[in-house]
Amino acid sequence: MTTETALTLLKVDDLKVHFKVGRNGMFGASSSVHAVDGVSFSIPKGKSFGLVGESGSGKTTAALAVMRLIDPTEGAIILDGEDISTIDGSGLRKTRRKMQIIFQDPFSSLNPRMRAGQVIREPMDVMDIGDPGKRDAKVAELFAKVGLRPEQLALFPHQFSGGQRQRIGIARALASQPDLIVCDEPVSALDVAIQAQILNLLRQLQAEFGLTFLFISHDLGVVQYFCDDVAVMYLGQIVEQADRISLFKQPLHPYTRALMSAVPKAHVQGPRDRSRRLQGDPPSPIDLPTGCRFAGRCPFAEGRCHAEPPVLRLIGTGGHRVSCHLVRDDGVLPLER
Repeated sequence: MTTETALTLLKVDDLKVHFKVGRNGMFGASSSVHAVDGVSFSIPKGKSFGLVGESGSGKTTAALAVMRLIDPTEGAIILDGEDISTIDGSGLRKTRRKMQIIFQDPFSSLNPRMRAGQVIREPMDVMDIGDPGKRDAKVAELFAKVGLRPEQLALFPHQFSGGQRQRIGIARALASQPDLIVCDEPVSALDVAIQAQILNLLRQLQAEFGLTFLFISHDLGVVQYFCDDVAVMYLGQIVEQADRISLFKQPLHPYTRALMSAVPKAHVQGPRDRSRRLQGDPPSPIDLPTGCRFAGRCPFAEGRCHAEPPVLRLIGTGGHRVSCHLVRDDGVLPLER
């Protein structure tokens, strides 16, 4: 095992998730929705990686594939050195101890017929984790770590506020002692003040337990606060990827700049110009354009943008990558030319 492999917890290589949607007529060929179409990224141990984009960009589908809650069509998902993209049965159940998910809606993700203590204990019972006689004590410990009171263990989910329910979801995710936690829009259903509390709690738990996060969000302000590295997705593909500071200091892709202009909380340097205006709707994920998938909405698109798909390439030496024909290798943007 190389040093890079030892320091990487999750590596996703050319991940594709396509959903068949039937035939075009009685004798036509079957069609597929290209929800995720060739996504690659890696997350070092103990770090937070953000996937952002509009609704329908494929970020949640990619996360569910990483969790193996849906099956990938192609590609590799390597967790702690093991390819989990094709395992099933007992092998997949064993792997589930290493990864857990925190869902967007803290109410619908909790069993309304189970008390809070039972919700948190359930993963331990299902996966046979730890001494059965000590599981209640572990539940009480996790309950305290997420900021809830011991007497609330006997309450049902509807007796908690939204923020408290999300704390129960976090405690449940910690119950199997995972290495990776996937956060699927974990604060989007909460008030802004509660969002900050939950994000601070996740950071605190990350420092204490050495957790690694795959963080899914459409809110660039939240991602800017929480994540170490960020990838921007558009129509199933990553169009830009960089560390947090580089991405927000100098966004290169016209789509990224347009997203940031719509989020007041995201502090972005640089001029405000026509590259920030995002108009129209994305093309169909069934009938994809031949060139750049963003070309139909890009104010700078040229002939080759509509004919030739760009590749995600390295800009400079800092690890900043962008998929755009019009961004030069030295990082000069279309608007600056």
